[in-house]
Amino acid sequence: MKPHTFQKAILNWFDQHGRTELPWQQDINAYRVWVSEIMLQQTQVSTVIPYYLRFMKSFPTVQDLAGATTDDVLHHWTGLGYYARARNLHKTAQHVSDSLQGEFPSSVDGLCELPGIGRSTAGAISAIAFKQQAPILDGNVKRVLARFSAVGGWPGKTEVVTKLWSVAETYTPKARIADYTQAMMDLGATLCTRSSPDCPSCPIKGHCLAHESGNPQDYPGKKPKKVIPVRTTCFLMITNQQGDWLLEQNPPVGLWGGLWVFPQCENLQEIENTLMKLGANYQDYKIMNSKRHTFSHFHLDYHTVRITLTDNKVLERAVNEGTKQVWYNPQKPISLGMPAPIKALFDDVAIN
Repeated sequence: MKPHTFQKAILNWFDQHGRTELPWQQDINAYRVWVSEIMLQQTQVSTVIPYYLRFMKSFPTVQDLAGATTDDVLHHWTGLGYYARARNLHKTAQHVSDSLQGEFPSSVDGLCELPGIGRSTAGAISAIAFKQQAPILDGNVKRVLARFSAVGGWPGKTEVVTKLWSVAETYTPKARIADYTQAMMDLGATLCTRSSPDCPSCPIKGHCLAHESGNPQDYPGKKPKKVIPVRTTCFLMITNQQGDWLLEQNPPVGLWGGLWVFPQCENLQEIENTLMKLGANYQDYKIMNSKRHTFSHFHLDYHTVRITLTDNKVLERAVNEGTKQVWYNPQKPISLGMPAPIKALFDDVAIN
């Protein structure tokens, strides 16, 4: 299929069926496109929309985002996961605001120099915001092109993704590049889906090699399976007599970097030692059932331990002396970034 024929089929389909009412498709500029592309990494559109709307209300410009605290940015990200995205978003906003006079680079190479922006994300920003001819290769587009050209193998392998980039470059047009870019993402998200592709409705099915072979589900190749390791921890849910809960801030890098969590210990045998180190005066504690939170590369099994202080003078002094600790009242919340399991534990407290 010649590139111009492919492009025409994709754009004709987009004109009839493409999504044009998404919030980041309105009042398009590089900042709005960038935020949406970072949020949409490994996250579905339906999940992103409410987060995006809240984010834009609080940080309408790159200067507003640059001037925000890390806690406030992470607070707005709570529940989206992959929190390194939020930290890089904040770093990039500060760099663009302070060093680039508030203007994003228009080229793919220039965008790739900014924290958290890879080649595909840079291509989307360049194409949609600046109308530059730039290919993209997000998860949806990988699936469309792998099936269309029968590129076998897992796209995580260098040789496979190199072939897919070559295909993407071949078919990316100069004209209507923003519409074409959105069309390719829409096609993968709505028709050429992972498990149940709607081949009869596809505008390029007549030239799709996987459709012709009757095995679109075989493309792209699956990631080789490996045993997912399990880590364990205990969250110490310490509350004072005023109904506040003790939270600690994680280091800026690593798991849940910069987020606020309950104090932790490695296992149930370490509970009393940890409480002693914290200076917690308590009468008893209650161990709750174990729960599991799954990340992309490991499972986290955790117990929660409920502790009510009888005297919180020692802890109050530690918090007031500027440690990375805070008393948090969910009835009067402050803007803190928390991982989803911690937020869920607070929801459990409210219900029970």
